[in-house]
Amino acid sequence: MKLIHMVIKNMEIFIRFFLLLVLYFFPTDMVDASEIKERSQELITKQFGTETTIAFRKLDLTPELRKRIEAIAGQRFFRNSIYMWKISGGDTTVGYALLDNVIGKSLPITFLVIFDSDGIILSTHVVKYREAIGGEISNWRWNHQFSDRNYQSSFSVGNDIDGISGATISVNAMTRGIHKLTILMEIIREDL
Repeated sequence: MKLIHMVIKNMEIFIRFFLLLVLYFFPTDMVDASEIKERSQELITKQFGTETTIAFRKLDLTPELRKRIEAIAGQRFFRNSIYMWKISGGDTTVGYALLDNVIGKSLPITFLVIFDSDGIILSTHVVKYREAIGGEISNWRWNHQFSDRNYQSSFSVGNDIDGISGATISVNAMTRGIHKLTILMEIIREDL
């Protein structure tokens, strides 16, 4: 019986790894990607208004930068790059937005963190949730608790961040992901 349990567990690990490889090398169709970008830009416009200018770019992360941030946040980056928007009002930068993915139980969760120009979180949003359970992290009330936090804030689930029954993996992944992006924002903000 123990051998069967071990074989099943190893198969589960293999299947998860295989799914991650498939998602990495064969990302979902381009329509999905354009919908994610469009939804992100809608959220940014809702945050800052239509009178602002939104400049999009792909931000490549150096191995050194990734390693440094991953060590602090306790979570790896999903890819070697993230998507970033710089939001301007006239000649003044009023904020930034970063789009990234974290792994939930077995599939990616795509999320957006919107910052003011000082690197303080204005809002967080789940842009695409792919798991069958745990989608409660998309709830506005749960995401609102990240507002006014920055890289120096505590992101301890159960203490500073509310958990969600039945969504423990998603809550922890998303919380670490948001913390990871606050650290990244603090490091890169002056160079943007």
